[in-house]
Amino acid sequence: MACWLYEGMLLFAVVFIAGWLFSTLSQMRSGMDSRRHLLQAFLFIVFGVYFVWFWAHGQTLAMKTWGIRVVDRHGRALTQGRALLRYLLSWIWFLPPLAAISPFGLGAGESAVLIFGWVIVWALLARFQPEQQFWHDVWAGTRLVASKPLSKS
Repeated sequence: MACWLYEGMLLFAVVFIAGWLFSTLSQMRSGMDSRRHLLQAFLFIVFGVYFVWFWAHGQTLAMKTWGIRVVDRHGRALTQGRALLRYLLSWIWFLPPLAAISPFGLGAGESAVLIFGWVIVWALLARFQPEQQFWHDVWAGTRLVASKPLSKS
């Protein structure tokens, strides 16, 4: 989870640059602009490119820092297709609470409780998986393993 939080901090720069690029090119001047859904779709694609590329190469920067590598069931590097599948399935962390928030028009505080509550439940559900992997990893045929830094000898 610490790696996940660190990844979020690093993604702030990705969101900032991608949001600036989108806003500049589309002349979007407000967060309430009717094109904000296009911005969200654009960020979804940017995140997908980011994670698929890094996972296909084994690790994101945060994963390198925390000594974690993502591999397939057999311990091999991920293909781009498997990395894409993992990315899409990893959204299960957020889709149920987002789907629950949408029709009810919940406020920011209620939404935060719902999202963080679901993330905690999802993390606890990993305890019921025999190898204690997250379910999106099980479904994608991937797993997280400890990784030692590569030496340059």
